Amino acid sequence: MEAADALLEIAALLERERASRYRAKAFRQAAAVVAALPADVLSDPARLKAQKGIGDSTFAVIRQAQQGRVPDYLVELRGEVEPERRSALRARLKGDLHSHTDWSDGTTPIETMAAAARALGHEYLAVTDHSPRLKVARGLSQERLREQIPLVRAQSGDGLTMLAGIEVDILEDGALDQTPEMLDELDIVVASVHSKLRMDAEPMTRRMLAAVADPRVNVLGHCTGRLVEGSRGTRPSSQFDARAVFAACAENGVAVEINSRPERQDPPDDLIAVALEEGCLFSIDSDAHAPGQLSLLDHGAERAEAAGVPVERIVTSWGLERLRAWARG
Repeated sequence: MEAADALLEIAALLERERASRYRAKAFRQAAAVVAALPADVLSDPARLKAQKGIGDSTFAVIRQAQQGRVPDYLVELRGEVEPERRSALRARLKGDLHSHTDWSDGTTPIETMAAAARALGHEYLAVTDHSPRLKVARGLSQERLREQIPLVRAQSGDGLTMLAGIEVDILEDGALDQTPEMLDELDIVVASVHSKLRMDAEPMTRRMLAAVADPRVNVLGHCTGRLVEGSRGTRPSSQFDARAVFAACAENGVAVEINSRPERQDPPDDLIAVALEEGCLFSIDSDAHAPGQLSLLDHGAERAEAAGVPVERIVTSWGLERLRAWARG
């Protein structure tokens, strides 16, 4: 196989496994280096190894690929990383409304995320980088977001439409962490709580109700904020009146996100049942921070299918025209 293809497949497998982001990024960087090198450098092991961005691990992969072998590390990862699960519902999903790029806390540029979505057969992908308040995630100021919008849309083509969006922070009083004028320019607005997750249930409920009542909000992201596994440890669910919040979502046409990241499994099964009873729409999203994580939609689809969520109530199963009409409200 081609060395660059082997390096990229390794990166994607590491990303799907949610391994070290720096390790996955190193393999992507090495693939870019290899793709740009002239043949005389590629064929000279000493000069190849001396290239910036090529380390011992990536060099070994390149050399084994050049020798006509499937690299040992790729063979190992293919055996260890769980392949994408192909449920009936996963096959019905047409896109993803929650993803991140290196403009905030994602690992790769917009065009790399677009290429990965295209390879998965997505009809659309929303780029929803963080808002200004989330400084640890390099949240986008109004100026940076305005700069990003045309760059996102410019990556549309070959069957994929790129949607300009944001994952906007829900502030303590329920206000959204971006100007209304800026939010009006976007295709998709995902609203999520990222701070003071242990707030008492009553003020947290008021906070979320205020957010989903904003006509610019399309999706309520990872509503409990919980973590159930993974390198970041665990975190309990935020406490709020789920029935009241989901009733408001249903009234306002806001989709409840089924976040596909295995470390989140958010909402929990019992809250998906409440959202179903209240008549909510749902959005199955990857919350991908790297290209290989876009395939995590299979986890969300599997959970939604097990919970009995009807496909017609999943906005990410809709075609682009219907999705746009809903998002415009």
